[in-house]
Amino acid sequence: MAATVYGVRSFFLLAAIVILFSGHYGGATAATRGYIKYKDPKAAVEERVEDLLSRMTLPEKLGQMCQVDRFNYSFFPTTKGPEIFTKYMIGSILSNPHDTGASPSKRVAVANTMQKLSLSTRLGIPLLYAIDAVHGHNTFINATIFPHNVGLGATRDPDLVKKIGAITALEVRATGIAQAFAPCVAVCRDPRWGRCYESYSEDPKVVNMMTESIMDGLQGNASYVADFKTKVAGCAKHFVGDGGTVGTGINENNTVADKATLFGIHMPPFEIAVKKGIASIMASYSSLNGVKMHANRAMITDYLKNTLKFQGFVISDWLGIDRITTPPKANYTHSIEASINAGIDMVMVPFEYEEFLEGLTKLVNGGYIPMSRIDDAVRRVLRVKFSIGLFENPLAEETLAADFGSEAHREVAREAVRKSMVLLKNGKTNVDKVVPLQKNVKKIVVVGAHANNMGWQCGGFTLTWQGFNGTGEDIGRNKAMHLPTGKTRGTTILDAIMKTVDHTTEVVYVEEPNKDTSKLHADAAYTIVVVGEAPYAETRGDSTTLSIAAPGPDTIRHTCGSGMKCLVVLVTGRPLVIEPYLDTIDALAVAWLPGTEGQGITDVLFGDHPFTGTLPRTWMKSVTQLPMNVGDKNYDPLFPFGYGIKT
Repeated sequence: MAATVYGVRSFFLLAAIVILFSGHYGGATAATRGYIKYKDPKAAVEERVEDLLSRMTLPEKLGQMCQVDRFNYSFFPTTKGPEIFTKYMIGSILSNPHDTGASPSKRVAVANTMQKLSLSTRLGIPLLYAIDAVHGHNTFINATIFPHNVGLGATRDPDLVKKIGAITALEVRATGIAQAFAPCVAVCRDPRWGRCYESYSEDPKVVNMMTESIMDGLQGNASYVADFKTKVAGCAKHFVGDGGTVGTGINENNTVADKATLFGIHMPPFEIAVKKGIASIMASYSSLNGVKMHANRAMITDYLKNTLKFQGFVISDWLGIDRITTPPKANYTHSIEASINAGIDMVMVPFEYEEFLEGLTKLVNGGYIPMSRIDDAVRRVLRVKFSIGLFENPLAEETLAADFGSEAHREVAREAVRKSMVLLKNGKTNVDKVVPLQKNVKKIVVVGAHANNMGWQCGGFTLTWQGFNGTGEDIGRNKAMHLPTGKTRGTTILDAIMKTVDHTTEVVYVEEPNKDTSKLHADAAYTIVVVGEAPYAETRGDSTTLSIAAPGPDTIRHTCGSGMKCLVVLVTGRPLVIEPYLDTIDALAVAWLPGTEGQGITDVLFGDHPFTGTLPRTWMKSVTQLPMNVGDKNYDPLFPFGYGIKT
């Protein structure tokens, strides 16, 4: 147990060492003249936490337990907005997945303006600013967008994933934000689940390996601890079992799990995260054996906090406590009481914070929530703020802006794309290879809308919650926020092909081919067909059919099996039903959801780099076989877990 406790606290202890050598923001105010231990960077973190906690009023404590959306401030920056910090003393802000745009320097200025309001309060407790950053700093235009986790699972390259975590952290910090809601450590056991692309694999061993590596990059380990200015507070999600819901992988549904399933499949990544010192853990919308996770005291308090000795704070998901009841918010008082007493430390409200704080205050004053529970929650939030150096370095710096979306970062993303590519078929016979494709030919044909759509190749949680269509030029929220719009930087698959082939090769692009397309271009050397899924996130991605999105099936039928060699590239967050078309396809590759750097796809298609990726998920023949995972008794896949042709 001693070794476990040391591992759990390592992040916080190392952070305290860093703070000893950090600068100190601001001087003493009238309310804090003389020696104030919590303001002393030389004091131990736990001593500082207890000193500050002892000085806090109930409203100040409850404010630290509340996280609200940045739009509450940005829509009223000179009127109601500042009151979020000066009157309600809110301890944390998030930017939601629609909060897109503006340059890093402008966002740093906004972050610092909000931070100064927090610092102007009686105790000067700094604000913790958080955001979803699940495949790079994905909310921000022109950030480096990496493959979604399912693609990273296909690389089996933990060192690469560590680099990706470090780059993501740096780009998040470059916009003035200190916490990322990442990593997602779910173990997806049914690809019909709409969040399956957020999972590294169906195999907990792969998820465990990637969890450890991404944390080292995002949050840092002993080799990174010298500079928290380029690191973020991480958040492992979603606790626990969200990848194992019953039925057809329905999002936010119930996971029925015995101890062997729970502690052998779904819990291990969280145990690793805790041992590595993760700053926070997000509760899942789903239920475990019929108990809503946001109200599951046995899991949150008894196991996570008391057994695993988790030292950070537990945060709710967006409106997560509302969904304790059906319909949501049917009894908000009950939801507040049940969630806080279960062990939720910070609630993502995100707009009705006045109602939440009023309800929480009444429950505390009425004795329904003990003050010891409030103190535990606030203690955990303050511990993280002290540990990551917010008290010494609360203001963000513009010095990282030059690295935001840099070419060096994009080269790492390109490496991730090519290592995530999985080749499932290469020729109809062993001597009839298609890959590598020839660069120097007279003419090639590229078909399918996915070949020339940046939004579709990035997938959900890119610029907006549900992703985008096209280049990202017209994200409506930007207009509402008076933020600049423009094409997000990157290379589509079509652009990458045109850059790769010989300059004398004619590249013909047909977005939606018909039955005459093959005849019209019969002189082409080969056709590259790019089809897959349209972007989605969470419940909107739940699928009972796992079909290729229209007109993808017709695109394959009109181009493959016509006599011209046909390579199909799937842009998808999960296995799709492909067996009905397989006989007509000469070669088949999976690009997953590669992000902005489409050149990584052509790196392997044209032989500049080898195919090395292997399936992180079992590829089924039909949805009637699901759920089906490696190790199951009746295991009869189209392509097994770990399969991938090497070139």
